[in-house]
Amino acid sequence: MKKGIYILPNGLTLCGMFFGFYAIVSAIKGDYVRAAWAILIADLFDGLDGWVARLTNTTTKFGLELDSLSDIIAFGIAPSVLVYTWTLEPFGRIGAATAFLFVACGALRLARYNIQMVSTEKLSFTGLPIPGAATVLATLVIFYHTFADKPPEKSFLVLVLTIVLSILMISTLRFHGAKEIDLKKRKPFWVLVFLVLIIFVVVVHPPTALFSFAMAYLLWGIIENIYIYYSKKRKKTIKEQK
Repeated sequence: MKKGIYILPNGLTLCGMFFGFYAIVSAIKGDYVRAAWAILIADLFDGLDGWVARLTNTTTKFGLELDSLSDIIAFGIAPSVLVYTWTLEPFGRIGAATAFLFVACGALRLARYNIQMVSTEKLSFTGLPIPGAATVLATLVIFYHTFADKPPEKSFLVLVLTIVLSILMISTLRFHGAKEIDLKKRKPFWVLVFLVLIIFVVVVHPPTALFSFAMAYLLWGIIENIYIYYSKKRKKTIKEQK
């Protein structure tokens, strides 16, 4: 701290924190779509601050701690307040407990990440990343309001989804991270074509595309972990038979 701090990466982190706070205020006012978009913008800044810190070699302990505090606000408290005011409030204590469960599991996920990132946490993530869980809820709200003006009064589906996301955050399932993508290495031509197709889909209908991508990431992680589990179990069974 005596040597000072790096303005650029920490400034980007604070921008993400601001949009998380803005999402909370918007959700309380009943502007759910704006709150959801604010969470997605915070998600963008969350990716930028880490990328800039690694690119400029300005990663510090202070920056990591500030990033975690920003994440719990933008991706823990903000989406829980959003989903509670949006559809969980009519459930009473169950709705409030579910919203708190999301925040608590998100905090536990961040605490575990800060401890493991030096040892076991490298490129992939242990448990669903908290920005990923927040993105699923935010894109769900945006997608829903492209077809409906009023929020769902009492959605059991959203209640269950919030609980599932909370459990996945503190699980030991492995989820892929953006760090696995090495932009310095050459890629096959089809990767560029695939990127163009993604841009095309997003431009055609952003709400549907963003929600589809968020759910695809979630489901892909679950399916991949199930496949790995049964593959290991099968190999173990074959060895025992030999």
